[in-house]
Amino acid sequence: MTPVLQQEDQTKGEAMRFEIMRLDDVTGTAVDSTVVDAASVSRIVQQAAATGQRIYIRPAESPAL
Repeated sequence: MTPVLQQEDQTKGEAMRFEIMRLDDVTGTAVDSTVVDAASVSRIVQQAAATGQRIYIRPAESPAL
């Protein structure tokens, strides 16, 4: 696996996290979701593209402090 640069939140110095939702092929509604770090997004996108899976990616909300 090729190393991927990890993006950091400029205000907190933390690695960015993204929510990735797998979408139903017919209705487009979210079937399930997972939160991953920025380094994992590329791998998941490549897997989805290879299988024709529909996904939606958005920045994950920061946990409350």
